[in-house]
Amino acid sequence: MTARVTKILLSLTLAAFALVVAYDNLVDYGSNFAFVQHVLSMDTTFPENALLDRAITRPWMWHVGYVLIIAGEAATGVLLLWGGVVLWRARRQRASDFQAAKRWVVAGCGLGFVVWFFGFMVVGGEWFAMWQSKVWNGQEGAFRFYMAVIGVLVFVNQVDGELEEHRR
Repeated sequence: MTARVTKILLSLTLAAFALVVAYDNLVDYGSNFAFVQHVLSMDTTFPENALLDRAITRPWMWHVGYVLIIAGEAATGVLLLWGGVVLWRARRQRASDFQAAKRWVVAGCGLGFVVWFFGFMVVGGEWFAMWQSKVWNGQEGAFRFYMAVIGVLVFVNQVDGELEEHRR
């Protein structure tokens, strides 16, 4: 039971993180909007770099990109929150039922990985050369986020044995 409860708690704490991040981005929209604006416009990358033709300089496109990020963060949080609730309800069930209940947490972790690895490392970091910026580089933060997501995903996906009352 300890492992099951721990899996539930880790899922819920990851949900809280993603939901707080999404909430903060909505409430303090301008702070991180500036981040998205600078990354997409590539205005703080190395001067004359050969990738500048990728830059997006239309403000409406910055807003679309930022809204997609916030939506991904919020959806990650909702999936993980629901996953934690479903796991809680299944905590005393057979191992196969508890395993099946993990699907929402797996989906939430998968989406979180897409947001913070694909979004920040692949798209922001490489496509828009965010790594070249000394000021607007979110790769370290994104690394911490997606590694936490992967850690929870790996732990939650460990196979659970039957509880004592189901072994009889």
